[in-house]
Amino acid sequence: MKILIVDDEPAIADTLAYALSAEGYAADRCGLGREAVARAASSGYALIILDVGLPDMSGFDVCRELRRQSDVPILFLTARAEEVDRIVGLELGADDYVAKPFSPRELVSRVRAILRRARGTPEGSGTAAPAFQIDREGMRIACKGQWLVLTRYEYLLLACLLEHPGRVYSRAVLMDKVWRDAEETEERTVDTHIKTLRAKLRAALPEDDPIVTHRGLGYSIDP
Repeated sequence: MKILIVDDEPAIADTLAYALSAEGYAADRCGLGREAVARAASSGYALIILDVGLPDMSGFDVCRELRRQSDVPILFLTARAEEVDRIVGLELGADDYVAKPFSPRELVSRVRAILRRARGTPEGSGTAAPAFQIDREGMRIACKGQWLVLTRYEYLLLACLLEHPGRVYSRAVLMDKVWRDAEETEERTVDTHIKTLRAKLRAALPEDDPIVTHRGLGYSIDP
């Protein structure tokens, strides 16, 4: 999924782009409202992160222009957290509103929630792919109605792949998402856990191998 970051502060745009790429998203950046409108018209963005204070026009005006041509989800960024700004922004058609300073991790979480709503997946839903069901509170995954016996990292790895079926995750991204709190791990750890996951899934799906290897790129799960 491609996300457009519209912010004229390079430090903020770079931080957001890094946080989004670590979660598997592709991030483009621009610093002007007119450029954002033009890009949105020609590129298939899944979401736009839009700063309210831009040099050439306000983010509110950009939102109005975008809403004339598209229903793309919009997340406002602003240094002005007054209630009137929130009301104006959301009434213009924005999907969410985050005030600066913000936590990149929290913002990425907001992005995921907006995209889930845009795809019609209810918040907190355990549905990931037709053959799977995720119980996030119980940290367990069912395949064809049977709960799999998974280690912690096997669960986190499979849940990560199921979060966006069909998306290719590089080993580096999987390491960052799944083993971020582990000590002295290597990228071959991903391959080892993929192998054990495949063995466990084979018992539930004997005629299928849902985990797809993309040579030189990484892994995905067949939706």
